[in-house]
Amino acid sequence: MPEPLPARFRDWFATRGWAPHPHQLALLEAAARPAQLLIAPTGGGKTLAGFLPSLKELADGGHDGLHTLCVSPLKALAADIKRNLATPVTEMGLPIRIEDRTGDTTPTTKKRQRVDPPHILLTTPESLALLLSYEDAPRMFAGLSRVIVDEIHALAESKRGDQLMLALAELQALCPDMRRLGLSATVEDPGAIAHFLARHPDPCPIFEADPGPEPDIAMLETESLPPWSGGGGKYAIREVLDQVRRHRTTLIFHNTRAQAEIFFHQLWLANEDGLPIGIHHGSLAKAQREKVEAAMVAGELRAIVCTGTLDLGIDWGDVDLIIQVGAPKNVKRLVQRIGRANHRYNAPSKALILPANRFEVVECLAALDAVRARDLDGEPRGPGPRDVLAQHILIRACRGDFDATELFGVFRTSGAYADLSRDDFDACLDMVATGGYALRAYDRWQRLKQDDQGRWHLRDPRAAAQIRRNLGTIQDTETLKVRMKNTRGGKALGEIEEGFAASLTPGDTFLIGGRIVRYENLREMVVEVTPRADKAPKIATFNGTKFATSTQLSDRILRMFHSEDWSHLPDHTAEWLQLQRARSKLPTGDRILVESFPQDGRQNTCFYGFAGRNAMQTLALLITHQMEAAGLGPLGFVATDYAVLIWGLDAVPNPEPMFQADALRAAFETWMSGNALMKRTFRATSTVAMMLERNHGANRRSGRQTTFSSDILYDTLVKYDPGHLMLTITREEARRGLVDFGRIEEMLARTGGRVDHMVLDRVTPLAAPLFLEPSRIPISGEGRERLLAAETARLMEDAGLSR
Repeated sequence: MPEPLPARFRDWFATRGWAPHPHQLALLEAAARPAQLLIAPTGGGKTLAGFLPSLKELADGGHDGLHTLCVSPLKALAADIKRNLATPVTEMGLPIRIEDRTGDTTPTTKKRQRVDPPHILLTTPESLALLLSYEDAPRMFAGLSRVIVDEIHALAESKRGDQLMLALAELQALCPDMRRLGLSATVEDPGAIAHFLARHPDPCPIFEADPGPEPDIAMLETESLPPWSGGGGKYAIREVLDQVRRHRTTLIFHNTRAQAEIFFHQLWLANEDGLPIGIHHGSLAKAQREKVEAAMVAGELRAIVCTGTLDLGIDWGDVDLIIQVGAPKNVKRLVQRIGRANHRYNAPSKALILPANRFEVVECLAALDAVRARDLDGEPRGPGPRDVLAQHILIRACRGDFDATELFGVFRTSGAYADLSRDDFDACLDMVATGGYALRAYDRWQRLKQDDQGRWHLRDPRAAAQIRRNLGTIQDTETLKVRMKNTRGGKALGEIEEGFAASLTPGDTFLIGGRIVRYENLREMVVEVTPRADKAPKIATFNGTKFATSTQLSDRILRMFHSEDWSHLPDHTAEWLQLQRARSKLPTGDRILVESFPQDGRQNTCFYGFAGRNAMQTLALLITHQMEAAGLGPLGFVATDYAVLIWGLDAVPNPEPMFQADALRAAFETWMSGNALMKRTFRATSTVAMMLERNHGANRRSGRQTTFSSDILYDTLVKYDPGHLMLTITREEARRGLVDFGRIEEMLARTGGRVDHMVLDRVTPLAAPLFLEPSRIPISGEGRERLLAAETARLMEDAGLSR
């Protein structure tokens, strides 16, 4: 069998003291296959493995135009791959031109790339969709041989992945011999990702590389005990700083931007040694992020407090420790973050996990067990969303006329849309062509027409520019820029959300980029601030993703509760659970534990469902509606990933009827029909389907303008066309989205609606921390910490907990 690696390439490996990994050679040998999926650990040479076939095929200089397209979820990742590929190409003297194309690429370069594309183009799903909307797309992609989807797991989790796969279906129609390759380090269901990647019904072989050594992972030992509730890790600042001193570069991950800002501020105040520490998250100004990234690569920072912006496979210098503050909520995310340390093959990654509160101790230990068992989690993919399909029909129309039957056949080759019915396709086509029954009379929604041959065209060719300005599936949060106030415009610090900005009055202070600033005024949609380091700050709120504990991690926690051996738990956690078992019961996976008890002059009921924060919040809303109907006088609730606490005037006599599946589903449908969440979801899905515009002409519409238009359209359709496709899509999306009713269905399925109702005379150890959730105790003013400490002590004493 011939050597798959040419001599020129073997010599290059040898000069660097390397040997190609088996999975790199395996992909070279199988390069002719129509689709492949490579799963290899972080630092395992995935990128080089993916590109070696392209470099080999391009090495003789005989290919004109675009040969390989690489699609990444992040602009920064595309730029990083470009930098990394430059090394072998330059050192071997290969006649290969490599470029990236993202939102940061200059208009001049973008225009030139369409006329004279490079051999290898690195881009994002949105930029690829935009390229496919131009009339010259068939010429630009004429020589395309390979498509590489980097970090495919990250794209498969959102509508960006569905948009990408529809684009690949179109590329395959233009280039029938095009081959596909997916790259990832963390895939919980390789078969599902392979089906997602491949042209349906093509097979997609899966290569799983040697996973390498086990990671060096543990809980961070701290002198102080974790608090009973809340988050942020403030209690362990001293221990975190000690770890930073012991390592070259430490990434300190947080699940939210607000938590990252708070922790960075606290870390900096305690940083008596003046260690160089940075902060990185998506709401900081681009210049500030780039400054931190450059300092990381140069090895100038000892620690970086960060969020998911540093999750993916960018090599950020000599990172040798990861600290995860707060429970990771998802095992796959934790594995991805752990892999940022010792970004080398066969070198164990080192990570420490710091629980933010007492319950998270159990969750963190469950996550560590799952990592060691290589048991990744993830929710199964549903069918391809129809709002994305509607958008892609319009993108196709921008390129030129099309036959509906042919386009239906092309879209069905995408794995997510393999089961798409012709009726559903035609309904989407009719909606984007005419707006549907209730909107046919309005020119705004008359966008496509058929000619005498039955082919579809844009009704007005000038509409193509407007469609291009609005394509994409990323839902932007309306934000305002923050700048230092001076006569020349001031230094950009980042962005805060419109709602938070509206809550500020002159003189208020808040944190951004680790600095305390004072709000001065709002001028031309810019928040102007001045430095202010001597006043306690408000915390800027960011509506980023609110992670919910995964189903698999919740199952592990429930199994841990009923383990015969708790020796691996910290003493304080084991004592807490033992006291709960003695006072009441511990929750189980096959029954719903409900506790009723008096506290603070109110009747309290605690429901343990372990369905994740979003689903538990939805469950709380449904149960309080039922309690209201029964005259039980509910006054409020608080929801966490594992439980709901409801307080009110009267006790719940029998909670079991509340968990009858049919009654709960009916209550859900009734609640959804009159809930503001439906309008919010409608706005999001209608924007993706291009029934609403984010950008009009050269101007971006404000959040209030878009919401106003969306609400009018929603009310019109509900009144005059309740069967409109957009309303159907909205209902489907709402069930899957923030309300997460699917997790409630899963809870009902595993428990059968069976309830263990414990009627008690006082608060239980497991319920006590719920009373301390921030939304439960509205304490404010100078004595906040002292009052909170006293409240905590009283509650824990009532629950029988002394520490």
